[in-house]
Amino acid sequence: MKIVVCSLLVLSVISCIQAVSVSQCHDDETPLDDLSDRIKIGNCRKPPCRLRKNAKIAFEMKLSPDRDITKLTNSISAFVSGLPLPFPGYDQTDACKGIYSSDGKTQVGCPLNKGEDYLYRNEIEVLQVYPRLKLVVHWGLVDQDGKYLICLEVPARITN
Repeated sequence: MKIVVCSLLVLSVISCIQAVSVSQCHDDETPLDDLSDRIKIGNCRKPPCRLRKNAKIAFEMKLSPDRDITKLTNSISAFVSGLPLPFPGYDQTDACKGIYSSDGKTQVGCPLNKGEDYLYRNEIEVLQVYPRLKLVVHWGLVDQDGKYLICLEVPARITN
């Protein structure tokens, strides 16, 4: 019995270390059970993720489209006190530039084929002028038809 309890505890700790707890956007059409396992945000292990001023925060997301994709656009904003504020220079930009093969070695861009695995990479610069505050980061990839391929939200806070 002790072995089983210890094994479960170790597995729980490992799963917490490997994934960031994120939630899917409410308007996302395709629910994903393993969303937290698909995402990597800087060195964040659990929310709220710390976004340090004067730093670039790396973002990775594993993708496997359920349809063919010819174009992807970033939808990146911060919800501050419930109000969406777009990230200037990132929101509504071409997301195809950040599409890589599933091993992350080759930049492949668009189009994306249904059922194939890809890795999306991007980074956001947290400017010194940003105030220290708590927020929810909304990050989505919108296809050529205006539908989300994937969309997530994660609590964060801007720190010095």
